[in-house]
Amino acid sequence: MPSRLLYFLIALLLSANAIAQPGTTKQWRIAVLAPLYIDSVFTDTFFTGTLPLPKYMQPGLEFYQGAMAAVDSMQKEHLPVEVWVYDTRKAHQTAEDLQTQMGTRHFSLIIAALGSALEQQSFANFAFSQNIPFISATYPNDAGVTGNPYFAIVNPTLKTHVEALYKYVQRNHIGNKVYYITRKGSMENKIKTYFDGTAAKTAALKYTLLTMPDTFTAASLRPLIIDTATESVFICGSLNDNFGLRMIHALSAIGFTHGVTAVGMPTWDGAKPLTGDDCKNVQIVYSTPYNYSRTNKTVAALADAYKNKFGSRPGDMFLKGYEAMYHFTSLLAKLQDSLLFNLSNTAFKVCNDYNFQPVYLTPASYAPDYQENKKLYFVKMLNGEIKSVY
Repeated sequence: MPSRLLYFLIALLLSANAIAQPGTTKQWRIAVLAPLYIDSVFTDTFFTGTLPLPKYMQPGLEFYQGAMAAVDSMQKEHLPVEVWVYDTRKAHQTAEDLQTQMGTRHFSLIIAALGSALEQQSFANFAFSQNIPFISATYPNDAGVTGNPYFAIVNPTLKTHVEALYKYVQRNHIGNKVYYITRKGSMENKIKTYFDGTAAKTAALKYTLLTMPDTFTAASLRPLIIDTATESVFICGSLNDNFGLRMIHALSAIGFTHGVTAVGMPTWDGAKPLTGDDCKNVQIVYSTPYNYSRTNKTVAALADAYKNKFGSRPGDMFLKGYEAMYHFTSLLAKLQDSLLFNLSNTAFKVCNDYNFQPVYLTPASYAPDYQENKKLYFVKMLNGEIKSVY
């Protein structure tokens, strides 16, 4: 980890925790929650660890850096913001302790990169009790939250991904032979329920179900395939990355005269093993809510600025932090009390389009249980190269 990055950490630790735009204009007070693990490398103001910093610190630190880069951008635009940063992994501090601190500061917006359903639920409930819009920027889980229209999920839930993949295959592979490959497991059962449940909302998709052991091979899969001379689609119904990769390897080894497509879970996003030689000649498709193309002018400018400052390229968490902070804070300043009705507004678009929809979990829900971004991009890869994102 570059020494300049270490300086960033020290600056964060020594700060009064607030980064503000000076002036007498009303300031929008924003809380940023991220797992920084500051106490694991600092005692008071003294650095106790060694470089590079532990890998578990990097996602939260990058999210923080991105958010602060957005603050710099907004200050150049003279947007009056005051930002308070909270370390959700601070030693000897519970979520309730942190919420007690936050409750005295009357925040206008909370932006979070959380790491568990328990945290998600706890802070969503806190935001509801305080009537504060709560933007969960990275964690793809509703955490069992109900009746909370202040809670907005940027990273769509698994159910949304599965439904979108179903519709993708239905729309783009008319006439192709479709197989659904899965393994035994409770999570796999849940994914299958989501998949089949989509049929009730649209035309039913005809497919062949194959339940395979974790050790299946091309030789054991081949006899179950009806016709390798017909273009075929194989949907992976498991979040187990090794199982999905095994499916792709098997399809590559079998060979299909008229092509084969492997459709997978959002966990395939950015998986380096998908670019290996044993994945050749298999078209790979997966869904993602984040499209940070290096050809995007904003991404390129942020990457250049980051490289000049830290000597390396930013990760996706930096970009997620920047986008969440800039987009939602700018909208708050412009729309004020109507923010929650306009989360998808494109006035301050950074990279991604949003399609926030109210989610009603039961017919009896009198108000949205939460709001969820339903916009997904589909990434298409072949022989280790991304061919399209749409």
